Amino acid sequence: MAKFEVYQSGKKMEYRFRLKADNGQIILSSEGYTTKAACLNGVESVKKNAADPKRFNKTTTPSGLFRFNLTAANSQVIGTSQNYKSESGCDNGMASVGKNAPMASVVEADE
Repeated sequence: MAKFEVYQSGKKMEYRFRLKADNGQIILSSEGYTTKAACLNGVESVKKNAADPKRFNKTTTPSGLFRFNLTAANSQVIGTSQNYKSESGCDNGMASVGKNAPMASVVEADE
C-alpha cells in the first residue's frame, strides 16, 4: 500500500513528506515546512489534487531528464517528482501519484 512518510530534515529541521509507491519507490516529495501541521496540510492537498490531471506540470531538466510538479488550485507547487530518463516513465509516475495518493496512509519516518 502506498504511504506518505512525514519526517524532519536539513539544518532547519523542516518537516517534509514523501509519497512512496507499493514497491517503496519515492514518487513525490515536498518542499520544507516550518510546522508539522503545515506539512500535514500539504499531504491533504496532494490527496485532493492528485486526482486532477490538470494539476500536473511536466518539465524537462537542462540535462534532458523529465520530471513533474503537482500544483494546488492556486498554482503553488505541493510536490515534485524524481527525474526520469524517459517521458513515458514520467507519465507513469504521474499516473502512479494520481492512483496512489488519494488513499495513501500517513506515517512518521526518520530522514
